Amino acid sequence: MSEHPLVLNIQRSRKRVKRDEPPQKMSKLAIAAETEEDRYDTKSRVACYECGVNDVDKTSGKLPAVIDGVLKANTFARQAEVQAWEQEMTPCEHTLCLQQEATRQIDSQDLGHCSMCDLKENLWLCLQCGNLGCGRAQFGGSGGNSHGLKHTELTGHAIAVKLGSITPEGTADIYCYACNEERIDSELKTHLAHWGINLADREKTEKSLTEMQIEQNLRWDFSMTTEDGNELKPLFGNGLTGLKNLGNSCYLASILQCLFSISQFQHRYYRPQDPPPISQAPAEDLETQLRKLADGLLSGRYSHPDTDVVASDYSPEIPNQKGLAPAMLKHLIGRGHEEFSTMRQQDAFELLLHLLKLITRSSHTAPLQDPVQSFRFVMEQRLQCMSCRKVRYRTDEQDNISIPVPVKRKAQAANDPSENDKPKEDFESVTLKECLDIFTSDEIVDLTCPSCGSKNGFTKRSMFKTFPTILAVNARRFELVNWVPTKLDVPVEVDDDAFNLDAYQSPGLQDNEELLPEDANNTARAPTFAPNETALAQLEGMGFPRVRCEKALHATGNTDSETAMNWLFAHMEDPDIDTPLELGPSSREGGAGPCINPESVESLGAMGIGAPKARKALKETGGDVNRALDWVFSHPDDQGAFGENDDPMDVPPGDSEMAGIADLPAIFRLQSIVCHKGASIHAGHYVAFIRKYLPTEGDKSTSWVLFNDEKVVKAEGDVDEMKKFAYVYFFEMVDA
Repeated sequence: MSEHPLVLNIQRSRKRVKRDEPPQKMSKLAIAAETEEDRYDTKSRVACYECGVNDVDKTSGKLPAVIDGVLKANTFARQAEVQAWEQEMTPCEHTLCLQQEATRQIDSQDLGHCSMCDLKENLWLCLQCGNLGCGRAQFGGSGGNSHGLKHTELTGHAIAVKLGSITPEGTADIYCYACNEERIDSELKTHLAHWGINLADREKTEKSLTEMQIEQNLRWDFSMTTEDGNELKPLFGNGLTGLKNLGNSCYLASILQCLFSISQFQHRYYRPQDPPPISQAPAEDLETQLRKLADGLLSGRYSHPDTDVVASDYSPEIPNQKGLAPAMLKHLIGRGHEEFSTMRQQDAFELLLHLLKLITRSSHTAPLQDPVQSFRFVMEQRLQCMSCRKVRYRTDEQDNISIPVPVKRKAQAANDPSENDKPKEDFESVTLKECLDIFTSDEIVDLTCPSCGSKNGFTKRSMFKTFPTILAVNARRFELVNWVPTKLDVPVEVDDDAFNLDAYQSPGLQDNEELLPEDANNTARAPTFAPNETALAQLEGMGFPRVRCEKALHATGNTDSETAMNWLFAHMEDPDIDTPLELGPSSREGGAGPCINPESVESLGAMGIGAPKARKALKETGGDVNRALDWVFSHPDDQGAFGENDDPMDVPPGDSEMAGIADLPAIFRLQSIVCHKGASIHAGHYVAFIRKYLPTEGDKSTSWVLFNDEKVVKAEGDVDEMKKFAYVYFFEMVDA
């Protein structure tokens, strides 16, 4: 039997929210912080099993401090969440070279207060001189007058530690005011002992900066109102279920809402008539998690008002729903990914590409079909020598396009001398047609002609060979400022009406055009690496030179722009960074190509990849198995490299079918958008606007619905404005 007779029983119940006074008129996006005390009523009692007492006096002995410590302690789930959020912090020259002044005894944690005011919490100890100063006012009500910062400005002492964050394990919040960054102090124990502070005697009494950041990100509360100050009308029913914010997960919620508003995803994963998938580990099975999510989003069973909120005549808060928490799915799709496995804000468009890749790689047993197929289409690239005028055509299968948004700055008015802030830039609006015209226009590329040997270059143009059922469009509104991608609020005019894309279909090889030769000698002089067009366009849109972009994509597996951009930043100082990419002879027919390891072919074969395709993938990626696997999934229609014993006629006819729809007309209509508020795609907030048939509106017309995490409301007023600044557009092909 345990020798621990005392137990603490904690009962927590959600407060029923009711507002009895008329609310103040609110802005459309008013942000309010909500604390644990605001949301829950907490009761506790102490019991002693040895004495048989069920309600021990909580004020006796050491119980108050122990109870307070237990209530402030993190659960295992929150500890894991904190670890996922924590940044990788490093020491700096100021912590490594810290010179402390003469030692003296610091007041105990119960008696210490700021040297410039009477605050006794949020205290920061200067490790150089021992001064106690209060920090900045912090989220959640922790006060502060910034006297710690004032002390630094007066003395130049840079390193401070937050007293209430020190733990017996030796962890604490260390801040360097000179670097304006959180740091770590490898000699913290020694530096604290200099001021008479023993780590073993310390008790953590305040939340760390990371824990407060988690609470802030978990509790952004957007109160959405109409122009006259009334709350937007919440919606409930089938297909109108919100997703709870798990902490910076709005990028995931907005993409999932858009995907599951598409009929192909609904038919694939919402199957209430079928039994659940059989899996030994359902938490690690993508099929199970997507089926579960589809059922939650589309069935309507979880779309009802929050019973913990009571509306009154003057209530500013019309009861919304609690929302589903897709924690398992988020963990599963982020597993092994450097960014999506964290709790940091992410790029919604990159998440879309990652998720589509995972879904394609998963199993789709007949008659079930891969819903990503509705996104796929073929782009045809046309190269024409500017000297001999001969042409070459090549096709690439894609599931999205990333269009450049031209930047047209408006003239700035004269600055008011009284205004210190930099004025906000205004931009002229552009149309979607202008963006598509630029996307499909001719550009000049520096290549040597394999036919005439001219170095005058080629014109390159990419157009649609086929069209998808669902066209995903990323609007690139970024400019590289000091090598940092900065978001620009350039409005793009997009109508609700259907529009025709016939003009953007490639006419293909014309009768009066002559093809460039494809023989081995000429091919050896031709470019042997085809960069990912979407990633290349994104990198060039950030201002990187084309040579560097191609080199970065080649070095990182030709997968995505973010990985290539990180490579570029790490290799800026390379002496050959601006040297054009040079590879060996092409691996096409007739070329020798790199030597392929039979074991690598067998490894890919064990994954269900045929030998011809495995050889082609390995040749295109320099023999790297991992990169070859990515190449296979990004080129599903490529038949591969056939040797003497491989007859291309043995490939089933279905494998060579071209993705997308070639028949015209190609008429599309806007179905949904993902919008972003904030200066960077890695910060701020994402929401989704989706066109839906609402039961109250009848089946004749559609309405725009706003999905803001768990809040689902009928969008009114500013939908057209939000469409101008959307980050991702989903267009659906409609009948003529």
